Amino acid sequence: MKDFQPIIKKIVNEAKRQTDKGKVANYIPELSNIDPNKFGICILDNNGVEYKAGDSNEQFSIQSISKVLSLSMAFSMIGEDLWKRVGVEPSGDPFNHLSLLEMENGIPRNPLINAGAIVISDILISNLKDPKSDFLKYVQGIANDPSISYDEKVAESEKRTGFRNYAAAYLIKSFGNLENDVETVLDFYFHSCSIKMSCEQLVKVFYIFMNRGNCLQNNNYLKLPQVKRINAIMLSCGFYDEAGEFAFEVGLPGKSGVGGGIVALLPNTFCVATWSPGLNKKGNSKLGMLALEKLTTDTGLSIF
Repeated sequence: MKDFQPIIKKIVNEAKRQTDKGKVANYIPELSNIDPNKFGICILDNNGVEYKAGDSNEQFSIQSISKVLSLSMAFSMIGEDLWKRVGVEPSGDPFNHLSLLEMENGIPRNPLINAGAIVISDILISNLKDPKSDFLKYVQGIANDPSISYDEKVAESEKRTGFRNYAAAYLIKSFGNLENDVETVLDFYFHSCSIKMSCEQLVKVFYIFMNRGNCLQNNNYLKLPQVKRINAIMLSCGFYDEAGEFAFEVGLPGKSGVGGGIVALLPNTFCVATWSPGLNKKGNSKLGMLALEKLTTDTGLSIF
C-alpha cells in the first residue's frame, strides 16, 4: 500500500502558501468566527493505517457532510422505498434552491441537497424512537467514538437563520411529502448538520462507504448494493452545482459541507478528509478542493 505521509505533508505545505484561502461562511453566525488559516487532512487506508497532517484532530461543524450519514441510516432502515420520496439526479442548482421543488411536486432531486435531506430527516423521525439521540448513537457507533456530539450553538444559530430551509420544508409539506410537522423535522435536520467532527473522526465514519458497508470494527451497516448507490450519489450530487467539477478534477465520490470539510473515498483503497474553512463561490472548501485534486493527480488513484 502507498505511503501517503510525504504526499499529504507536501499538500499541507502548499495549502499554507496559498494567498487566496476562500471566504468563511457567514450566513450561519456561529461558523463565521473560524480561523481561515486552519487546514487539516487525514487519510485512512483499507488496512486501517492512518496518515495525517495539519489540523487533522481539530473538530469542526460537518454541516452537509451529515446528509450522507442520515441517508445511509434511512436507506438501511426502509430500503428501496426511500426513492419514492426523493430522486437521485444532480440538481445543477445551489444547495438551497427552491424552484425545482415547485416544478417537481415536492420530490427533491436528490438526498444531498437541503430539500432532500429534509425529507430524509422526516423518514428518520417516523422510524426512530428518539431521533436525535438515535442518529448520534448511529454515527458514534460507526466511528467507535462516543465523544462525537452535536454543537448546540450551531444548531440554534441555524434555527434562527434557516429561513430558506423553513420555506423548503413547508413547500414539501404542501405536496404531502412530509409526514411530521415542519418544526420537528427541521429541529432534527439542524442538529444533524451541527455534528462536530475532526478529519480523523470523519474518515473513520466514512470508512463504511470505502469498505463495502463494514466499519473498522468489522460491523456491517449497509448492504453492498446500498453502498454502491450512496457512492454514486456522492459522485454525482455531493458538491451541489460543482459536482461535475469535483468529478473532473478529483475523480472520487465525496461530500462537502459549508463548515469547510470535505470527505472523499476510493472504494476498497482509502478514505480522505480535509478541512479548510474558506469556501469558494459554490460553497465548497477552496483549499480542500485543491488538496484533493493534488492527492489524486500525484498518486494516480481515482475511480477513473
